[in-house]
Amino acid sequence: MEQRHLGRTGLRVSRIGLGTLTWGRDTDEHDAAEQLKAFWEAGGTLVDTADVYGGGEAEYLLGQLVEGLVPRHDLVIATKAGSVADPYRRFNGSRGHLLAALDASLERLGTDYVDLWQVHAFDPVTPLEETLQAVDLAVSTGRARYAGVSNFCGWQLAKAATWQLASPGVRTRLASTQMEYSLLQRGVEREVLPAALDLGVGLLPSSPLGRGVLTGKYRTGTPADSRGASELLAPFVEPYLDDPASRIVDAVATAADGLATTALQVALAWVRDRPGVVAPIVGARNAQQLTEALSVEALSLPDEICQALDDVSAPVHRYPDQDWSTL
Repeated sequence: MEQRHLGRTGLRVSRIGLGTLTWGRDTDEHDAAEQLKAFWEAGGTLVDTADVYGGGEAEYLLGQLVEGLVPRHDLVIATKAGSVADPYRRFNGSRGHLLAALDASLERLGTDYVDLWQVHAFDPVTPLEETLQAVDLAVSTGRARYAGVSNFCGWQLAKAATWQLASPGVRTRLASTQMEYSLLQRGVEREVLPAALDLGVGLLPSSPLGRGVLTGKYRTGTPADSRGASELLAPFVEPYLDDPASRIVDAVATAADGLATTALQVALAWVRDRPGVVAPIVGARNAQQLTEALSVEALSLPDEICQALDDVSAPVHRYPDQDWSTL
């Protein structure tokens, strides 16, 4: 699998990442092991997790599989901290919480360091400088090799990345930002992606298949074994089952028919090759699903197909997002 630099850093990662959102909850040890082995054998290196996935079980399960199944040095392990199970405070970016969460992640993962440590979300009640101090401490003490953020809007990303570049002393450059990005969700193109491109921050798209909808599986109903049929995840899928989404899914299916490939591969190839994108994070139910996604390595979309998909899914950009010279 092709490797790409993560932002303006020396770290190289596979251009498809393996997501573990459901590990330890819907994905058991057997299926997780098959996925990790298939991913590694295909040349994949970037494995993305978080301290809250499965209440910590995703990290623990990954830690149990590393070394016994796949050599640690062959993987780029990325995890996150900052989300909390508190109805009154969804995110905690305080230095104390973040560093304690990192230590707990390392213990579950069974490793001395993570390759990429990400602040899971912006905390509006903690000074950003304090959050970023935790990032610097994690890197300077060797517990994290690189750092990034997740779910930061445009101004939040720009402020954080600029602070790290401009503040006096040795600060850790932000390597990445992880955001939802797909043909069904192109909101990052308004401000997040321009900021990331300007500041040398690599984009790691989550839900690159539109929460599974872009595979076409929901065109004729909701499959019983799908996330849309799950009591827990149905509200996650439902927003992408409206008429505008259906038109985009139909266009993807048409492109797939014309290229003699699958809708999954077309949708994944589109987002993988967008400017600023480093590696879409793919979460699969089983190894068979993952193998189909990984086969996208051989596919590059023709320019006319990309343009058609761009047109049918184009978000509305008006003042002040649009270039003033075109208004």
